[in-house]
Amino acid sequence: MKPTRRPANPCFSPGPCAKHPGWSPAVLAGAPLGRSHRATPSKAKLKEVIDRSRALLNVPKDWRIGIVPASDTGAVELALWSLLGPRGVDLLTWESFGEGWVSDVQKELKLKDNRVIKAPYGALPDLTTVDFARDVVFVWNGTTSGVRVPDGAWIRDDREGLTICDATSAAFAYDLPWSKLDATTYSWQKVMGGEAGFGMLILSPRAVARLESHTPSWPIPKIFRLTKGGKLNEGIFEGEVINTISMLCVEDALDALKWMDSIGGAAAVRARTLANYRAIERWVSQAPWIDFLASDPRVRSLTSVCLKVVDPWFIALDEKGRAEAMKKLVALVEKEGAGYDFGAYREAPPGLRLWAGTTVEAADLEAVFPWLDWAFESVKSA
Repeated sequence: MKPTRRPANPCFSPGPCAKHPGWSPAVLAGAPLGRSHRATPSKAKLKEVIDRSRALLNVPKDWRIGIVPASDTGAVELALWSLLGPRGVDLLTWESFGEGWVSDVQKELKLKDNRVIKAPYGALPDLTTVDFARDVVFVWNGTTSGVRVPDGAWIRDDREGLTICDATSAAFAYDLPWSKLDATTYSWQKVMGGEAGFGMLILSPRAVARLESHTPSWPIPKIFRLTKGGKLNEGIFEGEVINTISMLCVEDALDALKWMDSIGGAAAVRARTLANYRAIERWVSQAPWIDFLASDPRVRSLTSVCLKVVDPWFIALDEKGRAEAMKKLVALVEKEGAGYDFGAYREAPPGLRLWAGTTVEAADLEAVFPWLDWAFESVKSA
């Protein structure tokens, strides 16, 4: 039978993600609208975002944190264009965004000495094959595949190259090992539940040394420039953003960081994320038609949870039929206002993707599961 109880917040998109519980436009009232982003009140807000982020993420004092343009994508691009070149590079990929970084390195930067270490959707590459005499580019948490690295133990402490980590759906949800990470990126729109368009870049002292000793052979666009006269532009890491920024979005980011503090800080953020994942895990164990895309529990994402349909009826369909069936399932649930934006990524195998980051309530996930069961049976029996 069709369920009757709907989630209080039916937003399960992996970005922009659900706003935190209790959010309303009133939290934006303190934004210095109409003021320059270089004005004293505005710079103070930007610096507060950096300082609160450092405290919540437990980033070491000598790691720089900057706010950069164009969301996580811009932050990763900035790192790739600014840092790569002096060494060969190992590129780890097991989902679409990792594939994007491979394409940038090979086709745009045209680095000849590159090695791709790849796994299909749902799996992780063999991390023991990574050569840390080279630079290494990887995503911590595959947003489109639901696969993450299990920890940082595979990254060598005595590495010669730099590690460049796309942590966009990992930051805040995991306890990241900063000593293992040289350039780390994320955006406000994921675990924070903030607005899109702005990225964060965290640089280790080793990454700063690379910036100050290496001049790329390619032109660096203005929005990627982190140095002046061969030295790091320290202003970027004190709230002097590279280009004009929305102070409305800054205010929203501050609200998200304050909310995280109010619930108990980093440990509470991670606990809420894990509780959400556990709710999905319980449902999957009871629903015969669905399973995790990642078969190994150690590498399953706790935030961007990707699921595959294992029902024999569905498997017997051809590729087009499976894609159409999932579109119908998603449309049925969305039409009922019971859940939005939870279909698999367009390049991933047909299935579901539920965001389980800290701004989602476990009760809302538990409310959407019966709707997913109902929609699957409705599509199957149509």
